[in-house]
Amino acid sequence: MALQGTPLGPYIEVISSGEQIQLRREEAEVGIRMPEGSGFGLRELPMPTALPAGFGWIGNPQLVLRVPSVAAVDLPVFAPPLRHHPAIKGGTNVNVIEVLAAGDARIRSWERGVEGETLCCGTGCAVAAAWLAQTEGIHVWRLHTAGGDVVKVELTLNRAGEWRDLWLSGPVRRLGVVHPDPSLLLRLQH
Repeated sequence: MALQGTPLGPYIEVISSGEQIQLRREEAEVGIRMPEGSGFGLRELPMPTALPAGFGWIGNPQLVLRVPSVAAVDLPVFAPPLRHHPAIKGGTNVNVIEVLAAGDARIRSWERGVEGETLCCGTGCAVAAAWLAQTEGIHVWRLHTAGGDVVKVELTLNRAGEWRDLWLSGPVRRLGVVHPDPSLLLRLQH
C-alpha cells in the first residue's frame, strides 16, 4: 500500500483480488477510482426505449433512463421487464434519473441479484453520471440516492463513451464489525 498523489489530491493504492484499486479521502468522503480501459464505458443501447436512455458496462451492465420524476416511478413494476430484457444476456441493473439542475440529479436503482430497489448503487451512479456527461456535457455530477446520501461522480469521457479517471465519492459510515470464523481464514491462506 502506498500513498501517492494526483491533481485531485492524495490517494492510497491497494490490491484486492489481484486488482489495483485507488482510494482517496476528501474531508468526510471517500472516493474510489472505478475500472477503466478496454471494455469499460458507455455502449450502444441494446433495445429501444420510450424514454431517453443510456447503457454502459462497469464490471456489470447498467441501463439508465431519464424520467421527469424518480418519485413517480413505480420501480417494482417498471424495472423488472427491463432488468430481464432478452436483448441483454444475463440482465441488467436499471437506474432511473431525474435531472434537477446542471450537474445535479436524483437516482433510484433496481439491482439484479438483489432483485429489488437498493438505497444506492455505486456502479449505477457511475454509469448514470457518464451518460449524463455525454448527453449534457457536464463532467461532475451530484446524485441524490434513494438512501438520502449524495454521491459525487467526476470523470473524463471521450467521444467513444470510454471514461478515464472516473471517481465515485460519498460519505462513509461504519455499519459494524465482522469477525470471520477462523476456519475461513485458514482456507483463504491456502
